[in-house]
Amino acid sequence: MLGIMVIATSIVSCKDDESYAEQKEKERKVINAFLQRDPLLLVSKDGDTLLNTSKINPISVEQFEAQDSMTDVSKNEYVLFKNSGIYMQIVRKGAGEKMKSGETKRIITRYWEFNMLADTLQSSDVVPYWATSPGVMDVSCNSGTFTATWNIDNYPPGAMYQIYGTSSTSAKSVPNGWVVPLSYIKVGRQKTADEGIALVRMIVPHTQGTEMAKNAVFPCFYEISYQEARD
Repeated sequence: MLGIMVIATSIVSCKDDESYAEQKEKERKVINAFLQRDPLLLVSKDGDTLLNTSKINPISVEQFEAQDSMTDVSKNEYVLFKNSGIYMQIVRKGAGEKMKSGETKRIITRYWEFNMLADTLQSSDVVPYWATSPGVMDVSCNSGTFTATWNIDNYPPGAMYQIYGTSSTSAKSVPNGWVVPLSYIKVGRQKTADEGIALVRMIVPHTQGTEMAKNAVFPCFYEISYQEARD
């Protein structure tokens, strides 16, 4: 198993002579190429599968909703939210119930982050170093609108906060892209062996990502699990 905090520390920074429009166009091309790419399989030196994806089949929000807000993993379907540019695949909807308006929950997350512009695995907390301190976020739902902040007062700061949050002006903010699945998944605790917690995969453009992604204008591919924390 990998025992390091950050798998890839090289972050693609923008050239001084590139305009923001040019950076966004480069990002668009990177995302389109990723949708069409040959199978991508990343394996650790110990033989553990880190990331496994292949050509993506985008579907509309209308088709997604007609499928009970699910994506067909066998067809590698990802729903495209045009307003944000996020592509999302629900691998497992999860245990328990969806969050309701007026409800707050403390949610445990674990993730892989792949920098699509650098074409490299960038960070993860699914490694021994972070095994005892996953990301924990406090989430509120208000009429279908979700807000989330990292909880570092009651739990050790997780990888996402330590890598990105501490350098941000809004250090406890959770990337907007990470909140999107909460409208569709169930966030509870696993009660039986065959009842998996929620798991999603996403392409997140820079506008919906970390502060670093916003500043350097790069998209990321994520695999993220969500589970309600114990009381």
